[in-house]
Amino acid sequence: MMASARDSSYPNLIVCWLITVVLFLFCVVPPTARADDVVPPTARADDNVQKGDSAKIMEAFEQQASQIKVDRPSTIQKKQLTMFLLGVPLLILLLITGGLGIAMGIYGKQVFVWHMISAGLTITLAFVHAIVGVIWFYPF
Repeated sequence: MMASARDSSYPNLIVCWLITVVLFLFCVVPPTARADDVVPPTARADDNVQKGDSAKIMEAFEQQASQIKVDRPSTIQKKQLTMFLLGVPLLILLLITGGLGIAMGIYGKQVFVWHMISAGLTITLAFVHAIVGVIWFYPF
């Protein structure tokens, strides 16, 4: 009698720990937006329009373009880190889904609901991972 009570709470404990780890990983990801990114380029150009000098406007745009080119490698590294941090929980969820499927199919455990929840989370994270990868890295 004691063994069956312990077996039924074991998947609950695993799922709780996995949810905690996934949420922790999403909290650890650093934000990518900076205070400079929030202000649109047109607002910066409007400040220079008041001076009335078109050369200063062109300099501002050229300076902004050069800053974007300098920051590009660090942006790519942040994107790669984000993709890695999306891929790690994806692989963990994939292994959990497979393990729950094996436990259900071979050993006859009653973990269908947990298997479906894990599969849903895995598919959702896989779609997010694929969409972000295509959007960020398609032009190569």
